[in-house]
Amino acid sequence: MRASIIGDSRIAMRNPHATGPAVGFIGVATPGRALGGSQLALAMRIVTVLAILLMMLPAMAAPATYSGEARVANQSEVARANALKTALAEVVIRLSGDPGILARDNVAEAVAKAEKYVLQYSYRRDTAMDTFSGAEKPQLILVAEFDSAAVDRMLGGLGIGEIGNAANIDATPVEKRIWLSGIHSSADYARGIGYLSRQPLVRQSWPIEARGDGILIRVEIAGDFNRWLGLVDQDGVMQVNSASPPVQGIDATLALSP
Repeated sequence: MRASIIGDSRIAMRNPHATGPAVGFIGVATPGRALGGSQLALAMRIVTVLAILLMMLPAMAAPATYSGEARVANQSEVARANALKTALAEVVIRLSGDPGILARDNVAEAVAKAEKYVLQYSYRRDTAMDTFSGAEKPQLILVAEFDSAAVDRMLGGLGIGEIGNAANIDATPVEKRIWLSGIHSSADYARGIGYLSRQPLVRQSWPIEARGDGILIRVEIAGDFNRWLGLVDQDGVMQVNSASPPVQGIDATLALSP
């Protein structure tokens, strides 16, 4: 099943005393007497406003999702967790158009956190042809719906898709200073600096000062700094502790994820 955008829901109102099918209807009445001209006009305005609000509800109630699926042996937690990763991997491959995209370590790490992006899932029973016997056998499929906005932010942070395209990279750069904590070894340092160097919206980054388990880094960001912080926070390699810390000379504090 290819990745698709789904955003459909329906709302029906039913007369509790009716025996037929549900019908969308709003009635306004005054017990015991007929409505006067001004009252009728007011009632009609109320009906019109309510009708408009109800027309807007489906769009607000159902966020767009990306759909992916994977075969599972059973409905256990372990099988479900692995299937969600496979389903999200399918979505990422289709959105990127690159069958080898999962070979990138940062993409594989993001896909491994599939439960972070899933909105809902269900199971479907199919049949498949046995390769050796040629007989049909039952097959259980997990169908997952992922939050498209969160997936888009994740892909943008990895330089995949619309958020990481050239139009954004060519935006006016801003220079900021960030404090990155969680640096306990040379491997942590390499991971943090390497992540920044791969960011499509980061034009340049260079360490200024090291102290304790943290380093002060000057970064040149193409575009809005707060938007970039949001992408970083969604990616999972680093966590944003504060986007406006009360420390002079530091524009944001982040921590390297363990």
